[in-house]
Amino acid sequence: MLQQFIRPPSTRFQGSKAKIIDWIWQNIQHLPFETVLDAMGGTGIFAFWAKLHGKNVTYNDVFKWCYYVGLAIIENGSVKLSDHDVNFILSKHDNITYDDFIQKTFRGIYYLDEENAWLDMVIANIREIGDRYKRAIALSALFQSCLIKRPYNLFHRANLYMRLADVKRSFGNKTTWDRPFSYYFRRFVKEYNACVFSNGRKCRALNLDVFDIPDEEEYDLVYIDPPYYSRRRGPTDYYLYYHFLEGLCIYLEQGPEAWARLIDYQRKPRPLKHGTELEQKIMPWLREHTIRKAFDKIFEKFQDSILVVSYNSEGIPSEEEIKQMLESYKNEVVVKRLRYQYVLSPLKVDELLFIAV
Repeated sequence: MLQQFIRPPSTRFQGSKAKIIDWIWQNIQHLPFETVLDAMGGTGIFAFWAKLHGKNVTYNDVFKWCYYVGLAIIENGSVKLSDHDVNFILSKHDNITYDDFIQKTFRGIYYLDEENAWLDMVIANIREIGDRYKRAIALSALFQSCLIKRPYNLFHRANLYMRLADVKRSFGNKTTWDRPFSYYFRRFVKEYNACVFSNGRKCRALNLDVFDIPDEEEYDLVYIDPPYYSRRRGPTDYYLYYHFLEGLCIYLEQGPEAWARLIDYQRKPRPLKHGTELEQKIMPWLREHTIRKAFDKIFEKFQDSILVVSYNSEGIPSEEEIKQMLESYKNEVVVKRLRYQYVLSPLKVDELLFIAV
């Protein structure tokens, strides 16, 4: 079988199911389904696993940077970045005009000056790549390169000082942080190239709000892995955590002016402003008073499909509430649980898998 030889790419995405995907699949592989929607796909681990198992897969995510990952390894069935492509991306060219937007805007916030200059150069070079699947692989490798060089793998704090301080460290790896971007870019291109394959089925990637996925589409199974709203820590704010990666997509597609218009310059991390169209789409999952309605709305939307929901025992709504909502649309709801501890979290919680048929 394909999965014996191909593994998903490594990821530093908070909430990724990469380490428990085998457990998830073992609990659903007996179900009768051929067409799959990964409705809130993130870095595409579930969609990739479904593709490995020969399913007709649709990947979706509201974030543009996640969409590029889906484009690279889910929709793409044959295109890879060549060594020539990589060398082109990593070199400066006399016929390309390079902006200095990242250098000016994010100086001293996330990366060193020379690293910011490298990012400005690489975005301009990737923009010159005509094939959209090659471009998606390049961006996916760039995103992982950006994450691995960040404390906590996040962009919610302007904390370059943590990397530069000459202190004894209880976490992180200064050697990892200080390796050049080009080293990681080449490494992650190899990983993503190794994930490119065709399973003989139609697979595609979408970049939509989950509620805007066309109703006329039919899926045997819909997998839902929503942002968690923790009882103890509040919402998982992907809009803040990964704003820089979303900004890189805006920079590439629309230019520096478009990214500049969306930045909140009053906040130290220079995140995207509140009130953008993107934030409005994810806002229902970030507020305790709206998240229950969001869950019910998504269950109603896909009630004609088998529903599989990844969840967390610390989440709001509670396990009992999720089960009751599912039971209002489906005949049978089974809950599987796995004791699990997430990276950078001292809490051991139950990873929950709701299977509603």
